[in-house]
Amino acid sequence: MLKTILKRILQSIPTLLIVITITFVLTRMIPGNPARTILGPQASAQDIAEMEIKLGLNKSKLEQYADYMIGILHGDFGTSYVYNRPVTSLIAERIPNTLVITLTSLVIAIFIGVGIGVLSAIKQYSILDYIFMILALVGVSMPIFWLGLMLVNLFSVQLGWLPALGMGSMSKGIGDVISHMVLPCFCLATIPTATFARITRSSMLEVIRQDYITTAEAKGQTELKIIIFHALKNALIPVITTIGIQFGHLLGGAVLTESIFAVPGVGKMMVDAIKARNYPVVQGAVLMV
Repeated sequence: MLKTILKRILQSIPTLLIVITITFVLTRMIPGNPARTILGPQASAQDIAEMEIKLGLNKSKLEQYADYMIGILHGDFGTSYVYNRPVTSLIAERIPNTLVITLTSLVIAIFIGVGIGVLSAIKQYSILDYIFMILALVGVSMPIFWLGLMLVNLFSVQLGWLPALGMGSMSKGIGDVISHMVLPCFCLATIPTATFARITRSSMLEVIRQDYITTAEAKGQTELKIIIFHALKNALIPVITTIGIQFGHLLGGAVLTESIFAVPGVGKMMVDAIKARNYPVVQGAVLMV
């Protein structure tokens, strides 16, 4: 096990180097000058030049890349141009909010997706099965940003049932926090829910045709007991192996979800940093995700 873990870690190093390089190049391709963005449109050319020197932007791209790589090796992801604070501290402040949204969405996706998959499998080729699989196909295909806007329009603007922005405050009670999390969590959980449903259905269909299921039925065990204690625990093996992959996808999807619902997480911080040409924050946030 230890050997496998070490092997995986070593295999991830080239991937991280590629991500760092691509992110560095892409941030430098964003139109606009960070120094001018910070100082505003009324800044003089001299002020902009002095700010570029302060930020290290007067150096060549190769020198900037070398400085950034050396900083990473020392655990320094740079300093935010806007907040004048280390990027690591900004990420540390925002990552709990992102993890709360991501983990809650993952739990929702597992429970709903597995439940739908099991029902579809035991009711194969029924109307219920067709409905669930069509919904799963739509869920996988639906863009998160479009779904988020539709949810805000329906439940916040039209019906006024749920708040659209922020994460709420514990000072107002747990109900305020939960009400703020409903829309972003269900929006983010849509794709993994559909994925888990399809995987669970396929796995269950394979398991329920096994001989030991037939034996359990011959012994007179109830259908519910057979599904829960015999079929489901074996059918969940591919689902469990997929959870880690889906967690990574959810972290990536949080960028859009947090921006739509104004959740103060790493994703929204990344989008705000792109708008402000805040290179170190963009690079640090992408590398973290």
